[in-house]
Amino acid sequence: ADEGAKRFKGEEKGYIYTRLGNPNFAAVEQKIALLEGGEAAAVAASGMGAIASALWTALSSGDHVIAAQSLYGCTHALMNHQFPRFDIKADFMDLTDLDAVRAAMKPNTRLIYCESIAYPTMVIADIPELAKIANENNAMLIVDNTYCSPMITRPLELGAHAVVHSATKYLNGHGDVIAGVVVGSEEFINRVKMEGLKDITGATLSPFDSFLLLRGMKTLHLRVPRHCESALEVARFLEGRPEVAEVRYPGLDSFPQKELAKKQMEFFGAMIAMELKGGYEAGKKFIESTKLWTLAVSLGDAESLIQHPASMTHSALTDEELAAAGISKGLIRMSVGLEDPEDLIEDMKKAFEAI
Repeated sequence: ADEGAKRFKGEEKGYIYTRLGNPNFAAVEQKIALLEGGEAAAVAASGMGAIASALWTALSSGDHVIAAQSLYGCTHALMNHQFPRFDIKADFMDLTDLDAVRAAMKPNTRLIYCESIAYPTMVIADIPELAKIANENNAMLIVDNTYCSPMITRPLELGAHAVVHSATKYLNGHGDVIAGVVVGSEEFINRVKMEGLKDITGATLSPFDSFLLLRGMKTLHLRVPRHCESALEVARFLEGRPEVAEVRYPGLDSFPQKELAKKQMEFFGAMIAMELKGGYEAGKKFIESTKLWTLAVSLGDAESLIQHPASMTHSALTDEELAAAGISKGLIRMSVGLEDPEDLIEDMKKAFEAI
């Protein structure tokens, strides 16, 4: 009885109930913590389960958050629509303006939140500088590293206090698991498990999905370089098309944050954002005209995925919110998979002819 009580309180490690831990969880958590360079990790039933569990653990009523103006749509919705119900205020801003970030810090600012590469605008967060600002103000820096995976960027090594992932994406890599993970100090992860996951969200990953995630991670070091090599070929092709106003990819010389990318990233990633000159209708027509690219909202799969944020993932945002997030009506987001890049390029040539 005493042993059970200690385990339910989080004072002693051991298995008592699968929602609070099991051998499959432990195997995944240990591997991801090692990959990210963290002391510990906690798996969750989805990326949003991990994000929500981390945020509800880190924050309390009356706290203030500074967040990147461009974020995954559901993360933005959580902060913008749900936080106010619990007297938590989130200010969204351009985190590349470090002086503005310093000026926006308040006595009750407890968190700076960003993505290593912003969804879907491709803006790169200067993690060491944001960590410095957080430390100066007794705040945390939490980084969503989904776009990169630890094969490309390891935010904890750059000064972040915690990392979150949608493990559905590159960590799994096969599009057949929904999962999330939080990585950080042992003290914070214990709180995430006992507060964020156990008491607040209950977002528990199944043991079988943990097994599938472990399977996917065995090939992470093989998949990511191939994704990135193909993405560079695709981005260079897109940059030469007359229908395209802009291509955002960290590996291109035209990318405004190329030097920061070289400092923080071991590869340039497999995500591309492009701006079509024809706007909203051109964006919809283009994605609907591709054959080899799969029209889907995820990323990091073996298959190449394409989507139009304005009509899909961010369709709930107002025109003003889209503009503030830097998401135009003609923006297309692509996740380059493991197919031959020449096949992907030929498919896009035909789609361009359709618009």
